Amino acid sequence: MKLHFFSVKDIEDYRKSYSYSRKVCQMSKTSKARSPEEFDQEFFFEYVKRMVNLPQETYESRIWGDTGFDGLRLDFNFGLRLDIPEGNFRVRISDFDSGQIFFDKYISGSRLISAEQYFVRWHVEVFLDAEKIFDHTLNLEGQPVALMITIPPLGDVISFLPYLREFRRIHRCNLSVYVDENFRELVKQLYPDIKLIDEIDFKTYATYYLHILSTPFPLIPVNIRFMPMNRTGGMLLGINYLPPKAEFKPTEPPVTAESYVCIGVQAKSARKCWLYPGGWDIVVDYLKSLGYRVFCIDRNAKEENDNLTICKPDGAEDFTGNYSLLERANMLYHADFFIGLGSGLSWLADAVNCPVVMICGFSQDWAEFYTPYRVANRKVCNGCFNDIRVNYIYEFCPYHKDTPRELECQKKISPRMVIETIERLIVDKNLTPPALKNL
Repeated sequence: MKLHFFSVKDIEDYRKSYSYSRKVCQMSKTSKARSPEEFDQEFFFEYVKRMVNLPQETYESRIWGDTGFDGLRLDFNFGLRLDIPEGNFRVRISDFDSGQIFFDKYISGSRLISAEQYFVRWHVEVFLDAEKIFDHTLNLEGQPVALMITIPPLGDVISFLPYLREFRRIHRCNLSVYVDENFRELVKQLYPDIKLIDEIDFKTYATYYLHILSTPFPLIPVNIRFMPMNRTGGMLLGINYLPPKAEFKPTEPPVTAESYVCIGVQAKSARKCWLYPGGWDIVVDYLKSLGYRVFCIDRNAKEENDNLTICKPDGAEDFTGNYSLLERANMLYHADFFIGLGSGLSWLADAVNCPVVMICGFSQDWAEFYTPYRVANRKVCNGCFNDIRVNYIYEFCPYHKDTPRELECQKKISPRMVIETIERLIVDKNLTPPALKNL
């Protein structure tokens, strides 16, 4: 059966965005498309397949939803999928909420697929020889629905979690969730009422794919750099508010009876790390002067990328290694606070209600979850992650690479700024550092 994609957004919006993607530019050089319309179809087929990371058979897998009309089958397992048999069929697809019409054409012997995979309250009408034979509005109530979290970054996954339970509550659906094995133990502890599955089988009424991507292509409604990361899951699932977090209940006692602080000095990209020379050593010495034990809980004690080498501070105790996320969560839960970056461990600390000092100038204050203890120097070049004039993902220090100002957003945050923030946290949280308890 021939596959045909349609899009929710005006196709011209996508054509304007093609130049932002290197892969799309490469596609255009090798494409044999004879018209812009043919290239659009090629783009949707290749881009969506690659980004969702599902096999090509996904497009052609059986549609189980029976409409009551022979050969006409519908589900919402890869966006909207509609099989249309041979005949004089006209299909109109619209948004039930706004009334906006996305597709209204005659089509025969084809499978119609939406390029967009996020939540839309689809309204589908099918006509045969001018007579309406089918009318359906997406309604998840009582239906088997799957959510697939397809990306590995820790912070991205954690940012989605509050929306799982809320989505089920809103739609009263029979929800199942697929998540990578590395996250399952943590998800079960935070959301024991969420059903986890081992694979997506497309026998459900609808499936939604949760991604955080930096390009305004079909898998997301808008460029995620316009909004806080913790709102992205809601954007994809049609929830325009931030649900409450789950309450973490520890499964292990503290690793020590002494008061301690956890730190995380590594990030997926070294450009996100705190790059003030000797900054971590100064802060660790300060924490130890307060009587705290300081545990470095990164996966690795040494990382090399972005032509930078980031090492565990010498004065911090080495708790690096391949600990499970649940073990890390327990350590963070019992810590007085966590000092980290705009990276996954900060998200994990926030998820278990461990106060977070976030040293982060590459993004804006609203870009991650909210913490009143964020440390950034806004008097230098900063926040390029959220600057859509540049592509932070592919451009190393977009404005000042190979100049004395390179990565100044992360280099010009002083230890004094971090220490003053720690002092404010200690006062706000009514903490008594160990060295002061006997005074």
